[in-house]
Amino acid sequence: MTEPLEKRLEKAMAELQAAQEAVARTERELRQASFAVLSSDRAVRATVGPQGELAGIEFLENKYRDMSPQELAASVLEAANAARLKMNRHVMKAMAPFTEPSSNVPELKGFELDWERIFGPEVLRDDEDTARDDRAIPAWRDALGEDGED
Repeated sequence: MTEPLEKRLEKAMAELQAAQEAVARTERELRQASFAVLSSDRAVRATVGPQGELAGIEFLENKYRDMSPQELAASVLEAANAARLKMNRHVMKAMAPFTEPSSNVPELKGFELDWERIFGPEVLRDDEDTARDDRAIPAWRDALGEDGED
């Protein structure tokens, strides 16, 4: 026998309230989040804030002194982009439960987000793909060699 409408509505309202509270907790946590990543040459550490904004740059062990301006810029960009990607993936993971359908209230279907459109295609690549790419020579380093500016 089907559940009375009042009971189903009560369940849906309770689940909606729980979801609203969970979203508020997640938003508070995300507002405090930050990620720091080292460049592959270990010369730069970039930190991004909760919206992926660059929050800090550290030049490590005076390595920047032996780098060309192009190499230093490339290291900064590499670390900043990697930190931003880490933050984007953190946001995806934190928001995932809210995109799934309700197990208690079938009428609450969840919602679909186009993460690729929001953050770019690299956010959907798995960590194995990223690790494989990290071992390859970054395109910017290859470009430095081609320009004759080593």
